Amino acid sequence: MGKIARYIKRGIKYVAHEHIQPIVKVEVVQHLSNNRFNGKLFLVTGGGSGLGFEIAKRIILDGGEVVITGRNEEKLKKAVDKLGEKCSFMVCDVQNVNEAKTLVDGIFENFGHLDGVVNNAGISLHEWDFLKVTEDGFNSQFNTNLRGGYFIAQEYVKKCLELKKEGNIIFISSERGTMCDDLPYGLTKRAIDSLVEALSFKYYKSGIRVNAIAPGVTATDMTKIDKNSDLYSDNISGRVFAPEEVAEVAVFLLSDSSKCISGQIIHTNGGNHIKRGY
Repeated sequence: MGKIARYIKRGIKYVAHEHIQPIVKVEVVQHLSNNRFNGKLFLVTGGGSGLGFEIAKRIILDGGEVVITGRNEEKLKKAVDKLGEKCSFMVCDVQNVNEAKTLVDGIFENFGHLDGVVNNAGISLHEWDFLKVTEDGFNSQFNTNLRGGYFIAQEYVKKCLELKKEGNIIFISSERGTMCDDLPYGLTKRAIDSLVEALSFKYYKSGIRVNAIAPGVTATDMTKIDKNSDLYSDNISGRVFAPEEVAEVAVFLLSDSSKCISGQIIHTNGGNHIKRGY
């Protein structure tokens, strides 16, 4: 929903209920250790903008190095310029399984190690009608949101087992994964949640942790919401979320502080997915 449509909706509510909706601003609190990720390298797919960019930035603030990926080389170069010398990029279209698989091998070849993967790359075509979903739209969302991350995880787990190294994988799911859905975006997120639990069940004893973060509506390029604007929403939580807030959860899950956590779907949506019976 665009900015104008949101304001019109709020105006209608005001007329109907004579209640002015509050303006919501978000202040993000960061707890920096400065050296938590010293000597560690992480892969963040879709890291050229939005949530992926903020996660990469947050890792670097804690001393880590990051490889970001995406399809647009110019966009990645601009992101690296902002993130600095601890960030590098590799062009990769995760819809292409061969590119997704060789990505992990390429990082191990060039850097010698990879301490964690954030499968963040994703798209939403924002369909709202089951009867209007196209085959092309269905395929592009499944290939980007699910298939690419699936095979990146597969290659990474193989490498960790082969080298007898610990591993850490985060998938970016969505609050939509908790809800029933007939649209491709929500279906991909539901599948991701299942995959996370299955991989954790199989590989936690081998030292590989797998978790997911399930954001609510977050102010990114994909949602076309400006994080510095009014973040009011009429959902249960009452607001939209800032990408930096989600990044805080990501770095916790990537850190040794969360070694006892695996197979979890962590919602970063103020409880918006929770429904009461009355």
